[in-house]
Amino acid sequence: METWVPIFVGITALAFVLQAIALLGIFLQFRRTAKRFEEMASELRSRLDPILARLQVSLEDLTPRITSIASDAAEMSRLARSQAQKLDRIISETMEVLRGQLIHLDQILTGAVEKVEEAGSRLRETVWGPVEKASAVIKGIQTGIAFLRSSRRRKRPNVRVEEPEDVPNERMAL
Repeated sequence: METWVPIFVGITALAFVLQAIALLGIFLQFRRTAKRFEEMASELRSRLDPILARLQVSLEDLTPRITSIASDAAEMSRLARSQAQKLDRIISETMEVLRGQLIHLDQILTGAVEKVEEAGSRLRETVWGPVEKASAVIKGIQTGIAFLRSSRRRKRPNVRVEEPEDVPNERMAL
């Protein structure tokens, strides 16, 4: 058993040396990989720096333009709102004027209709009333003449006198 201990110590020492060699290899590999990453990062940085610089310049150039576009859009919105309010006010005023004109026109037409009706009534009273009275007087005279003729015919039996048919007995007012 005593012989086994030095063997196990030797195997352990050998394992330790192998482990150290493996770790050294891993370390060297990591160092090479880190160096490659640094080279790639510096290459990427050298490629991206001009792009970022151009992007920065473009952004600085575009910032005032974007600000101008936004302010122009706000101004256009304000102007459109103002014009819409003016249009609404004009339409409202026009509607009020039109409503007043329609009321005035209605009053004029109502007055004209009333005057025409009044003139018609006066015409009936002043013209038709006397015409009807004159017509009644004429019919009364015609009836009187017809009556006289009929009484003469009765006195003469051979002579036949016709009564006028156009003398109705209606509206005989004297």
